[in-house]
Amino acid sequence: MLLEEVFGLPNIKSAKKRVLVAQKKTAQNKAAKSALKTTLKKFDAAVAEGNRSEADSVYKAAVKTVDQAAAAGLIHKNKAAHKKSQMTIKLNAMQG
Repeated sequence: MLLEEVFGLPNIKSAKKRVLVAQKKTAQNKAAKSALKTTLKKFDAAVAEGNRSEADSVYKAAVKTVDQAAAAGLIHKNKAAHKKSQMTIKLNAMQG
């Protein structure tokens, strides 16, 4: 960890560290949210194309990703439940 990377910010060592930690966590959260959105788009694409077997496998991965995001505090638990409910309704509405 290089404290010299923090320019124009607090002079106190612990404050500099907090800035660096906050930047790192922000990047991790952004990547996790992006992965969540990508997984949900994959599920929607599988449902749209009508491939039931692919939709089933992607559904399982999407539910796991949503649960992990809720556990990490990236999304609210009620939003996670809503997303899972929406996916389940779409999956059950598929023919085949």
